[in-house]
Amino acid sequence: MNSELKIPNHVAIILDGNGRWALERGLKRSKGHDAGFKNLKSLSNYILSCGVKVLSVFAFSTENFKRSKDEVDYLMNLFVNGFKNEKNYFVDRNIKVIFFFFFSNLRDDVISAMDSLEEITKDGTKGILNICLNYGGQSEIVDAVNKIILDGVKEVDCELFSKYLYQDLPMIDLMIRTSGELRISNFMLWQLAYSELYFTNTYFPDFDSHEFDKAIDAYNKRDRRFGGVK
Repeated sequence: MNSELKIPNHVAIILDGNGRWALERGLKRSKGHDAGFKNLKSLSNYILSCGVKVLSVFAFSTENFKRSKDEVDYLMNLFVNGFKNEKNYFVDRNIKVIFFFFFSNLRDDVISAMDSLEEITKDGTKGILNICLNYGGQSEIVDAVNKIILDGVKEVDCELFSKYLYQDLPMIDLMIRTSGELRISNFMLWQLAYSELYFTNTYFPDFDSHEFDKAIDAYNKRDRRFGGVK
């Protein structure tokens, strides 16, 4: 990557197209999820090595529980096994892993694997990988409002409100969605307020370092005014 490029502080990716990637190759959808998880490992390391400080990924939404029980069970098992088996991968690369998630509907073994991965990687300093699992942006905002009410807070500004979200992360600079879909699908709605949006037809298992570099090139051609005039 060109060292003169502006690197966004916080990048978010909607990991879309795993199932279609597999079906187009005559494979079961589950094979696409396997390929997507494998890609996430190497891609997250590459992105954080480029100087991105936070990478947020939409791995599983609350709405994804509407999929078939077999597919949901496969994904939950993939998360459990992946989080357990890949601990050292993230530790060795100095990556801190955190999660945005709802407890509701998640199996205890999934939550346990998430907690364990967070704990073992908590001292990582290269960057943060934020995995959004069983997550929805509207519910995150509603949950934050309810926490504020419970705390008896009478006046709220944007800075304070951000601290009531699942994690106090910087605003997203660049949001990428793979697979050709042109929507944000209830993903980190508060944090996306002024982010640049980049859509690609590439399915996530094929969204490699070269594809990410193309997204950064496009980002560098944007004129970010944040409501101002130039």
